[in-house]
Amino acid sequence: MTHLLDRDTVTRPLAPSLGVHMTVSPHDSLDPEVAAAIERLPFSDMTAEVLATVRELVAMEAPLSDAVERTDHVAPGDPDVPLRVHRTRGSTDVLPCVYSIHGGGYVIGTNAIDDPLFDELCPKLDLVGVSVDYRLAPETPYPGPLEDCYQGLRWTYEHADQLGIDPDRIGVMGVSAGGGLAAALALLARERGEVPVAFQLLDSPMLDDRQITPSSRQDGLPVWNRNSNAFGWQSYLGDLHGRDDVPGTAAPARATDLSGLPPAYVSVGTSDGFRDEDIEYALRLNQAGVPTALHVYPGACHGFHLLAPDAPVTKESVRTLEEWLGRQLRPR
Repeated sequence: MTHLLDRDTVTRPLAPSLGVHMTVSPHDSLDPEVAAAIERLPFSDMTAEVLATVRELVAMEAPLSDAVERTDHVAPGDPDVPLRVHRTRGSTDVLPCVYSIHGGGYVIGTNAIDDPLFDELCPKLDLVGVSVDYRLAPETPYPGPLEDCYQGLRWTYEHADQLGIDPDRIGVMGVSAGGGLAAALALLARERGEVPVAFQLLDSPMLDDRQITPSSRQDGLPVWNRNSNAFGWQSYLGDLHGRDDVPGTAAPARATDLSGLPPAYVSVGTSDGFRDEDIEYALRLNQAGVPTALHVYPGACHGFHLLAPDAPVTKESVRTLEEWLGRQLRPR
C-alpha cells in the first residue's frame, strides 16, 4: 500500500496488520495539470437529458495501432454478448488474458473504449485482451449487465484454447463502473464456481449505491459528481434502488463475505467521490485474507488518467498498475 494523503486533523490506521497509516482530506486540492484538463469537459452532471449526447461523444473513434490485431466474437446466449479480442499481431504463444469491462457509470460506453488500452498493454505485457460489450442501464438494469459480463467471461474461459489463452491466467479488470462490475464479477464467479478468476484489477471502482461516505457526499467534485453518481445507481439498480436488500453482486460494497476472492488491485484519487468506498473495500479485502494492493493518488479526480495522460500523477499510476499487472500475469 502506498501514498500518504494530506488531512487537516485526523490520521487513522488503514490496516493494523500492515502497520500502514493513511490520512484523507475531504477537500484535497487538484493536481494543476488535472485541474487544467477539467476545464475542457463538455458537461457537469450526467442526467437523462444529456445521456444520448454523451453516448455519442464517447462513441467517437480514436486512432489505433497497427501492431495489435482485433477480432470480434459473440458469446451466444439470450441475448448474445459481443466481445473483442486483442492480440499483438503475429503472436502465436499461449498468453495470459485480461478480461476488461469498460467504465461509464453503468449508462454509457462500448467495448471500443478499451481499444487504446489494449494497444498499449498487449505488446508491453505480452497478453491477450478481451473486452465485453455489456448492455447499458437504464434500458437494461441489474442483473442484465453483470450477466452479460459473466457470459462473456465464461465463453472466454471455455474457448481459451481457440483464443491462445492460458485458462489459469484470466483476470478481470475495470475502470469506474467497469471496476464495480469487475468486483461483482469476481464475487459471482466465486459463487458459481465455474470460471476461475486469477486476479481483479479495480481502478476507481464504483462500488456503493448508498452514497453514505464523506467523499461520496462532497459537493463540487469534477467529472463524476454526487448527482451523476445518484443517476448512475438509480439507472443500474432500477426497482432495487433505495432498498436495504441490494445484493453484493449489484453493489460490491454491500457484500458481507469477501473471503476466497482473487488477489486485488484498487486505485483511486483523493478528489474522487469513490475514494472512501474504495479504500474501505481494499481494507475489507485484506482483512478477509485477500492479497490487495491499494494506491491512492493525491490531487487526482475521477478519470484523471484519461483527462491528463501526461501529468506526473497519471504516469505514476500507469507505472504502478502495469507493474502489479505484470506480476499477476506471470506463469503460476
